[in-house]
Amino acid sequence: MSIAPSAVSAVSAASAVPVASAVPPAARQAADDRVFVPATLDLGDVVLRPWQPGLEVRGGAAASLVALAADPDIALWNPLRAGDRTQAEATLERWATGWENGTVACFAILAAADAGLLGLVALRWTDRADGLAMVGYSLLPAARGRGIATRATRAVSRWGFATAAVRRLELAHADGNRASCRVAERCGFPLEGTLRASHRFGDGRYHDEHLHARLATDADAGGEPEAGGGTGGAA
Repeated sequence: MSIAPSAVSAVSAASAVPVASAVPPAARQAADDRVFVPATLDLGDVVLRPWQPGLEVRGGAAASLVALAADPDIALWNPLRAGDRTQAEATLERWATGWENGTVACFAILAAADAGLLGLVALRWTDRADGLAMVGYSLLPAARGRGIATRATRAVSRWGFATAAVRRLELAHADGNRASCRVAERCGFPLEGTLRASHRFGDGRYHDEHLHARLATDADAGGEPEAGGGTGGAA
């Protein structure tokens, strides 16, 4: 599902207080650990850095985000609230707030050589108390076809399982977005089904979506975030 980090809402810990007594102590401890803590993920030629104040992006963070949002494929499958500099700065502020409260982890995908923006990848809680999160990404045309979406999605997925106690991680995309289907499969997110007319995309129409998911108990789901060496999902 193309749910932009700029528009997400998360289940707060406070909302779970009335039923906390029914939750086993071990589960409560896991819920306390479900916070996205800023980190830099180094993939060699590509670096994932949190969208936070002071992030250095070649050409400027806001201007780069406006260019990302203007790409036709992103505008269709994963629209961002960044039509101009004012909107982009407001979106960056929301992402920074998400990092501050641990509910949204939006990373800029940067070229290691010159800090040029290649895209973004994000995790966000859909049910924090239950450990349910979504992952998504957007890439500029020049970054596509190079395996960057797969590497970035795999890296942040491993990071989420390993550091934020994510229990289940979902990736949803419009059924017409075949590139995202391939990324999901390469990252070990099996197709679980089709959600009929489930989300209105940038063309104003409701599209069917493919739902993919991984569990923390799946092989290679956790461990250390990957080091070294499209558009879709929740970004």
